[in-house]
Amino acid sequence: MEEYQGPCDEVGFNPEEAHNIVKECVDGILGGEDYNQENINQWTANIVEQSISHLVKLGKAYKYIVTCAVVQRSAFGFHTASSCFWDTTSDGTCTVKWENRTMNCIVNVFAIAIVL
Repeated sequence: MEEYQGPCDEVGFNPEEAHNIVKECVDGILGGEDYNQENINQWTANIVEQSISHLVKLGKAYKYIVTCAVVQRSAFGFHTASSCFWDTTSDGTCTVKWENRTMNCIVNVFAIAIVL
């Protein structure tokens, strides 16, 4: 994983920017794949590691938490929820929903500002 480079001048968590980064990671790992239980651990590990690596490269003063769930598509659907108690002026979150004909993926990014 890349080293933290220190904060840049830009302040604030940008959920759209994080969403684009994570979606690109998920597309690169799961795009063109069919659900395969044997690959789930590797896929989810790669998604969270690549997402964090790219987020850290932004150079913002944040601690990141990234979660990923990949499930086989079914008629039963897939639901998830999260809640945070934090400073909404500096901290943030984004959720990326991704799917193809055989699987669903949900990635959550939580960004907690580092106060120095």
